[in-house]
Amino acid sequence: MEYSDIITFWEKKNIKDSGDLDAAINGQAVTLAYHSTKIEEPSVTFHDTREIFEHGRVTGYSGEVKTLFALQNAKRAWELFLNSFDEKLPLNEALVKKFHYVLTVGTYDERRFLHGERPGEYKKGDYVTGLHEVGALPEDVDEEMNELLEDMKDIPDEKALRAAAFFHAKFENIHPFADGNGRCGRLLMNYFLAQHDHPLITIHEEDRAAYMHALESWDEKQELEPLESFLREQTIKTWSDRAGKSR
Repeated sequence: MEYSDIITFWEKKNIKDSGDLDAAINGQAVTLAYHSTKIEEPSVTFHDTREIFEHGRVTGYSGEVKTLFALQNAKRAWELFLNSFDEKLPLNEALVKKFHYVLTVGTYDERRFLHGERPGEYKKGDYVTGLHEVGALPEDVDEEMNELLEDMKDIPDEKALRAAAFFHAKFENIHPFADGNGRCGRLLMNYFLAQHDHPLITIHEEDRAAYMHALESWDEKQELEPLESFLREQTIKTWSDRAGKSR
């Protein structure tokens, strides 16, 4: 299965609203949320994620409360995703902060919370994000995020993947929030893709090392190709089975 086959498969769905999008995803939201959460929270299970998404609760849960909150937040964030898609809300600062709040409320790193950091608010302190990076200085986050969001305007659909790679690389490099940047960045990237008629991408937790390496290529050398190639491969991995069955 080639990347171009996946794009053709998706475009044939002719997605116009959240109902079309939810039907096209057909349960993939659970998988997306599971992998994105597990990259940050290793104790997450697919069973618990599915129970939260399908029933709103987990019976006999014995894990950490923070993990359960993270899964409940992931479900609420998906609902926000669909509603925002329906309303055609632009990818702007207000939406970025809203997604971050929904994804991280009740799960914030306790030490950072005590230092005044809050869900839905840009960071007030510096936090290491990679081998050689600490992200943007707190006083520069507003300007750098505004520049990034301005860069994401008027992107043609055929350039959506490269633009999404650029957004994700820059977002993680800026590290605008004190916590939850990975989960937020992945979901915002997919929101951008959905708005540009591109299939959503599950970044699989078993490919975490390759994913982090691709992000580091931007941090250290401003090379975008490794992340773009990785996202292309993950698109195929996410959709090849379903696209194949539709033939």
